[in-house]
Amino acid sequence: MPAGLVAIVVSHQSIETIDACLSRLRASEGVAQVRVVDNGSSDGTLDVIQRHASLDPRLRFIGHPDNPGFGKACNDGARDSDAPWLAFVNPDCLVEPGALARLLAHAQVVPGEAIVGADLVDEAGVRDPAARRRDPDFAAMLSSPAARDLSLPVDDARALQPVEAISGAVMLMPRALFDRIGGFDAGYRLHAEDLDLCRRARAAGAGVFVANDVRIVHVRGVSSRARPVFVEWHKHRGLWRYFRRFEAPRRGLATRFAVWCAIWARFPLAAWRAISANG
Repeated sequence: MPAGLVAIVVSHQSIETIDACLSRLRASEGVAQVRVVDNGSSDGTLDVIQRHASLDPRLRFIGHPDNPGFGKACNDGARDSDAPWLAFVNPDCLVEPGALARLLAHAQVVPGEAIVGADLVDEAGVRDPAARRRDPDFAAMLSSPAARDLSLPVDDARALQPVEAISGAVMLMPRALFDRIGGFDAGYRLHAEDLDLCRRARAAGAGVFVANDVRIVHVRGVSSRARPVFVEWHKHRGLWRYFRRFEAPRRGLATRFAVWCAIWARFPLAAWRAISANG
């Protein structure tokens, strides 16, 4: 069995950060392999990836001519490697040299199998609430706006904090667990697949944790700026898919219809905000 971990990066129009991301991953402790799966970039991202591949035999890349989605690309990267540990890292994450090794050390001492995420912060050091989340309860969201906030409070007293879900921006797990639960659901394009994966991992007996002592900078939204309406469409589609899989079977027809209306009534406003923000 090969040693170490493989860092898997899914890129799409990531020219702003991909060079820094790959430079840091190549300098990271414990990274035996790097796999980059590009989803149809046309902004020079592939040129940067190819340059890194020419300099480092650990790095290989897969180029998709279109964009089949984040989940499928992650699965492709995992299949193209054989390291026993998988670290999924967004192309807009800037990993310090020892960060992934510390995540791996945490995962190796947890009883049983575990998915471990990092304390994600923006460039100003502000913590990302998506790093620590609970499962969505869509029926509760219909009557309580507070239920729409999935973030959990930070427990800095614990280096390794148990949560229900972490962000897919940085996610480390054993290959054995990933294979056993079938990897990412490729039916999602770019949203909620991390919530889905964490929930299925927990159902399979694994733990989900955030390493509060491992901080990684996440420059959010780099890939989504080119097609904001496309991104929002698939975010809302992902929420509906998640609801249908995990919650709809125990809800009545009226609740299912109300959730569908709530999700898609929100889409025009979210799309307008995204266009304005990228404007």
